[in-house]
Amino acid sequence: MDFKIRKNRTAQGPKKLRAEREEYFRLVRQGYSNREASRQVGVNERTGREWRNGRMDPSRFRPPAHGERAAVATESGRYLCEAERLHIADRVREKASLRQIARELGRSPSTISREIRRNRTHVRGSQWVYRPYAAQARAEARRPRPKSRKVAQNAELRDFIQQHLDRRWSPEQICQALRKDFPERPELHVVHETVYQALYVQGRGELRRKVARALRSGRIRRQPHRQAARRRSRFTHPMVMISERPAEVEDRAVPGHWEGDLIVGKDGGSAIGTLVERSTRYVMLVHLPHGRSAERMRDALITTVKTLPAHLTRSLTWDQGSEMGSHGAFTVATGIPVYFCDPASPWQRGNTSPRAPTCPFTPVSTWTPSPPNSTPDHERRSAGIPPPSVSLDHSPPTA
Repeated sequence: MDFKIRKNRTAQGPKKLRAEREEYFRLVRQGYSNREASRQVGVNERTGREWRNGRMDPSRFRPPAHGERAAVATESGRYLCEAERLHIADRVREKASLRQIARELGRSPSTISREIRRNRTHVRGSQWVYRPYAAQARAEARRPRPKSRKVAQNAELRDFIQQHLDRRWSPEQICQALRKDFPERPELHVVHETVYQALYVQGRGELRRKVARALRSGRIRRQPHRQAARRRSRFTHPMVMISERPAEVEDRAVPGHWEGDLIVGKDGGSAIGTLVERSTRYVMLVHLPHGRSAERMRDALITTVKTLPAHLTRSLTWDQGSEMGSHGAFTVATGIPVYFCDPASPWQRGNTSPRAPTCPFTPVSTWTPSPPNSTPDHERRSAGIPPPSVSLDHSPPTA
């Protein structure tokens, strides 16, 4: 049948757009998205979503089109269809393993496991059976969107959360208290994300408190968190990561590989850089009297490393602090490659916090606890390790 978008674009009243509705579901069964199918039949995307998922507004309620949705799921391959559930029931009855069933259907084993766990029928006690037609009905009943939230459905749960928010409890503390106070009532168990969603989604009415007053953080909107692999680079010049650092750096046998850090004083009023040589733990201070911007740090590092012989300037490792924004210019000026730790992983340097040796020479406001991997003088003497200056003086240059 050849479908044409109607020329009369006025409201159709009781006609219900039957032709458009049939053509819409035909396109969806062929794999078209809601947006594209709606565009081709000449209806709004919201109308298409309501055809598929139903309309939950009490004043304009419309039940979802279960028949059309089941056909869509069967042909799209995204959802398990009735035929696949029949196959699962037969193989479960034959004591086949979940991985074998998944292999026969071309599905993931976790999909089969989740399907049986969610849609099985309990007969008595801990015994259960998997009934394919009942499982299909449960899946179709669960599919319509939007769904009412758990906090909105349960008045007791909502009141408990509200009372503890008034007491300035965090969502994590509230969720732990629910599990402790009601261990035998899983309908009252939620995760902290459920509480956050009830707070941040406006217009839902689950929790009446304003977000800024309900949460101790005072945030009025959610803070996006990128995954480490998707983070944008902090610097314009490409970074060379610590995983590409030469293997000789790890065993600390060859001197000349340095690790740096920046110490910031009280209220950001002062700053000083440190360079620690991995093999000998020899410490050099990088003076920053005029600020800690990327350009100031670059110039101070160049001045500091130029006092060293060439065989003691093999590499420099730093975290991803903004003070190293000009690392490319530093490498060009000195010939020293700079390697960076992964995001939020400064511990990947061998000398994670090379600050203890600088404490006697810096203001009290910048003092920090001794790092766990530093080697104090008395430990060096007891272990027979010579002072750093002696080790550097006797280290022969290598080609």
